[in-house]
Parts: sequence; C-alpha cells; structure tokens
Amino acid sequence: MLTPSAAQPWLKVCGLRSPEQAAAVAALGADAIGVIAVSQSPRWLAPEQRPALFHAVSAARPGCLGVLVVADPVETDLPHLGPDAGHQVLQLHGGESPERCAELRQRLGPELMVWKALRIRSQQDLERAEAYAPVVDALLLDAWVPDQLGGTGHRIPIEWLAGFQPSLPWWLAGGITPETLPSALQALGTHPPVGVDASSGVERAPGDKNLDRVAQLVTAVAAFRQDRRS
Repeated sequence: MLTPSAAQPWLKVCGLRSPEQAAAVAALGADAIGVIAVSQSPRWLAPEQRPALFHAVSAARPGCLGVLVVADPVETDLPHLGPDAGHQVLQLHGGESPERCAELRQRLGPELMVWKALRIRSQQDLERAEAYAPVVDALLLDAWVPDQLGGTGHRIPIEWLAGFQPSLPWWLAGGITPETLPSALQALGTHPPVGVDASSGVERAPGDKNLDRVAQLVTAVAAFRQDRRS
C-alpha cells in the first residue's frame, strides 16, 4: 500500500533532522520525508526528536509519508520503531533477509508499511528483488558503497535497470539531483520506478537541506509527471 499523491513518480527527500526544515520540504511538494535512525549516520536523529518532526511534516502537508530508516534493528530498537513515533513507513536499509522483514512486520503491526532497501553492487543483485515481494510493500534501490549504507551520492548504472520490472513497487535512490533526474527517468521510461529518493543531492551539509535545490527537484519531478500524462 502506497498513499502519496496520485501522480507518479513520487518524491522522497531523506535525512531530515529539523522539524522546521522537514515541514518546509513537505510544503514544497515532497511526497515522503525520511528520517535516519542509524546512529552511525551523520543524519541520525535521536528517538525522542522524531515525533515532533513527523508531526510537523503531517501538519505541513497532510498525506506526506513519514519514513523511518533503520539498518538491522535489534530487540532494544523495536520500542522506537512502531507507528506511535509518527511515521507510516519503516525502511529497512541493512542486510535484513526476507524472513527478518516478515518478522519485523509482524512484530510492529499491520498499520506500518515496510520498505526494503537493496544496495546494488552488480546487475545480478537485482535478482534478489523477488524474494522480498511477499513480505514488503516496496523496494528501494541504492548504490553499493563500502561501509556506507546511503546518502553517498553514488548512482546505480542506469543501464543495469533496463527492463527491471519487479512484481512490487520500487524507488530509485543514489545521486538523485535536479540535474540527473530527467535523464535517469527518461532512460527508465518503459519500466519507471514509482518514486525517487534524494538526500545528499539537495544538501548543504549532511542533514541540512538546501530548499532551493529541493524546489528545483520538485519542479523536475513535476515536469516528468506531466510528460507521463501527455
């Protein structure tokens, strides 16, 4: 189940740390806002600060999805991962197996959507997608970088994705900027993603978004939506 605005592709902006900035990004037209719950990340946000940010997002743009990004959560993390924190989506960005995804989904409740990020190191990594189809609501494809889980600005070679058509929705992440977006989506025109995920490409510094860059990306996405409807 995915519920942002009807027109695709949708836009997710990830790595927000300030409620005010998250609200501003949502108001500009983002369909989803991501918050990082991986303590090693420079974009990490402490559990007690997350509800205020997600509340600010929903107040600024009702229907904008709050996405909490985690990696290989352990038992002590689970009390902070449920929907009471204000998010609607749990994005699993570690090495979670399909079985672990199913377990977390059961533990955290049916009202929470679960997305699984796959870090793509080679074209053969795409073959893992179907194993997750029964247990998650969507996939997010990001470039593999040693010792870094995301927000690197590295891109998956777009030719690897030619013909990629999994049986569940998928998002494209990695190096998404106002400049790179049009060519990427045009190349994937036959089998496009449901959405794109930007982080470092619209930042001044980790966790600090450049609202002008966000606005440019919103405009780029909107133009592509118009192209798809024409």
